[in-house]
Amino acid sequence: MAATTDLARYKLTFHVPPSAVEACKTAIFAAGAGRYPDRKTGNFNYTECCWTTSGTGQFRPGDAANPHIGKVGVLEKLEELRVETLCVGEDVARAAVAALKTHPYEEPSYSVFKLEDF
Repeated sequence: MAATTDLARYKLTFHVPPSAVEACKTAIFAAGAGRYPDRKTGNFNYTECCWTTSGTGQFRPGDAANPHIGKVGVLEKLEELRVETLCVGEDVARAAVAALKTHPYEEPSYSVFKLEDF
């Protein structure tokens, strides 16, 4: 296994309604997301780290949708939270995405970006 400091780093970003943010964060942290390693020792000196901001999301469910919020064919605008966190190692990034099954939306909105180390 590679040293923690040698593993690729990823940023996971997802959008979630405020009522579900704590359950989603608990799930991704349990999967290993949000841990920052010390560059010298590789020890995880900080855990459960993330950045959370609020904004307005919008969507219009199609005829075949089964929306958690809103109605088919009706444009919905609602407060959502954007959560960003670090995942050290591809396995952790994949596990954190899988942990988003706790998300209430039929299709959660998320992105994963591989980070460069400068």
